[in-house]
Amino acid sequence: MSDVQALPSAVGEVTLGLHVLAGVLALFAGAGAFLTSKGGTRHRRLGRTYVYAMAFVVTSALALFALDPTPTRQFLALVAVFSFYFVFSGYRVLSRKRPTDGPESVDWAAVGLLTAAGAGLVLMGGARLLDGSSFGTVMLVFGAIGTGFGLSDARAYRVGDPEPRAWFFQHLSRMSAGYIATVTAFSTVNFLFLPPIARWLWPTLVGSPAIYLLARRYEA
Repeated sequence: MSDVQALPSAVGEVTLGLHVLAGVLALFAGAGAFLTSKGGTRHRRLGRTYVYAMAFVVTSALALFALDPTPTRQFLALVAVFSFYFVFSGYRVLSRKRPTDGPESVDWAAVGLLTAAGAGLVLMGGARLLDGSSFGTVMLVFGAIGTGFGLSDARAYRVGDPEPRAWFFQHLSRMSAGYIATVTAFSTVNFLFLPPIARWLWPTLVGSPAIYLLARRYEA
């Protein structure tokens, strides 16, 4: 019996280790993609590496929740879905550069998952706040952002966007938002000198204006 019980634990430890390694790879590959010339060979290679690393991060997060379905793992799994959506949608928009290129089934499925994850985070955040936990604020912030983006993207998929360069700015903003999520994960694990809420929210508070300014730079 002890051997049977030890197997899920061993699998969980291996999965967690690979999850961390993929997160570190995503952190460096994402930074490299931002620092290299847009559209160049290095940028594309680092960008693909970042997308694949984040795909493994979200898959392993869901696996960790399946192995240990605690509220904490549930929260982290929902955040992983939330984070990967921005990376996925930022990558997928490259296949819709022409106005006639509409969303496919995989795009609609991703929007549905994001909206469901966002709603789940909102419900969890509300419950935590009612229990007196200030961490519910973090859940509400992430949940509101996820739900809002999901509904907004669903509407955009229906009506389309006639702006010829819309794909470029969506790619820029989505990949940037995904990288903010990557930095957030790094912060929550390593920046223990900060209060819990600050560890989770400072990348969003700093990164969101940075994305806006970066987009304005390319608009000029």
